[in-house]
Amino acid sequence: MTSLRVPLSFPLLCLLMIVGTFGTEWSVKYNQQEICALKGSTVFMNGTFTHPEGLTVTEKFWVIDPALNPSWPDMSQNPDYSGRVEYLGDEQKLVSLKLRDVMKKDEHEYCVRIKTDQEMQKYLQRPGVRLTVTELHVEAPEEVTEGQTADLTCKTTCSLTDPFIWYKNGHPLTTKTIKNNQLHLQTVSSEDAGSYSCAVGGSQHLHSTAHSLRVRYPPKSVSVSISPSGEIVEGSSVTLTCSSDGNPPVKIYTWFKEGGTSPVGSGQNYIIINITADHTGLYYCEAQNDHGALRSAGVPVSFKGYPVILYVALGVGLCFIFLVVLTAVFWRCSESRRKRQDGNTDQPIYANEGQKDHSPRPPPEDKSSVYANVAVFKKQR
Repeated sequence: MTSLRVPLSFPLLCLLMIVGTFGTEWSVKYNQQEICALKGSTVFMNGTFTHPEGLTVTEKFWVIDPALNPSWPDMSQNPDYSGRVEYLGDEQKLVSLKLRDVMKKDEHEYCVRIKTDQEMQKYLQRPGVRLTVTELHVEAPEEVTEGQTADLTCKTTCSLTDPFIWYKNGHPLTTKTIKNNQLHLQTVSSEDAGSYSCAVGGSQHLHSTAHSLRVRYPPKSVSVSISPSGEIVEGSSVTLTCSSDGNPPVKIYTWFKEGGTSPVGSGQNYIIINITADHTGLYYCEAQNDHGALRSAGVPVSFKGYPVILYVALGVGLCFIFLVVLTAVFWRCSESRRKRQDGNTDQPIYANEGQKDHSPRPPPEDKSSVYANVAVFKKQR
């Protein structure tokens, strides 16, 4: 029995066939002849083969770019693939390659090489499997205006078969419209601003480079705060601060007082120095950027003065002092009157104490003679 061996020269590599003793042909069938793989992912290449009867397969391995390397060495012995190549499959007619962490430099043609127990019976099938390695890249506008639509595309250099997955700020998007490799944002709002990335099913850990999407929108959530926040006392200072959210950030702030026809101030802070009752009223601010303006709700500034309890305490204190003083005055007046009355009963009061009367005074009347006359008169009767 004899076999025909076709020389393994490059012009014949496109279809190499060796006819065995019983007419069985050499053949290798690859499951895929073009594979697009994501950088960093794991790739599987599979093939089945037949060989002429009467031969025993001693080696089966994969070769890189046989057209460029006529010696057809086993790729697993290449230092560039150390630790990344694994041959799978125990079946006699199956040969599989597992290539981990694929890189851009792994873009080659991969072919199956078979050796038998007969030196002249070897086989290699071309064309083999062409591997293309791609990366993910988000293509989208840098900025959009609120109310517009925006499309984000996950770009690749070859066609991936697995479905695309979109992420915003690291979290998967499930409520947005995803069609093939495109994310559609209908009626963009400020909430759509963020960092977007994409991945493919089976390799969710391999995200694209994040793309930052900025949304321009007019001021929102405009509010006014007051400092100090407690009671406002006459003569003190009050600061009103305007806060807002907008993109681009708000740079124009205008202050108004209810009932007024013109602004009372500008800037993010409005300060009232030496407050009086004239400053009381409702104040509000208007925030403005390139896309619009919005006014805050009115905030009351009221002049409360000193607490009422202070006035009550002061009034009670004054009344007490007045009563004490009035009682003291009344007591002194009563004491003086009493002393004058006591002095009149002890000695005569002279009209002119400073002048002495030197005129002769009649002798004191003898009261005994009166009583004597009364007694005599009674006897005569």
